[in-house]
Amino acid sequence: MARMIFVNLPVADLARSRRFYEALGTTNEPKFTDDTAAAMMLSDAIGIMLLTHDKFRQFTPKAIPDARTTCQVLNCISVDSRAEVDAVVETAGRAGGRADAAAPQDYGMMYSRSVEDPDGHVWEVMWMDSAMAEQGASAIDA
Repeated sequence: MARMIFVNLPVADLARSRRFYEALGTTNEPKFTDDTAAAMMLSDAIGIMLLTHDKFRQFTPKAIPDARTTCQVLNCISVDSRAEVDAVVETAGRAGGRADAAAPQDYGMMYSRSVEDPDGHVWEVMWMDSAMAEQGASAIDA
């Protein structure tokens, strides 16, 4: 089996969060979805597990922070064009998120915007010119 990654997020309203993540471009995997959790697949190898707070607490003894006031991770997804960055962020904003939670970043060869989900989890949506990406971080400073 190929390696996969699952980002597990605590959510206050599972149905609202599903609508937001569908707008972000994920599809629901019903085999792993019930009244307490929803598997939202971004690709064959990347899933976002939306978990009610009660379900999330089954996996950790730690307190669930309020993502609207604290930040522990920044998630980022890539898209194929600058126009798609704008389209995804605008669509996700209309689906209950907050578009441009941080200022857009435009380095010419790399462009990104962010959106907060209804619970405050931040997702950056970014495009990078593939030729410039070969140069790595040094291309940003050029």
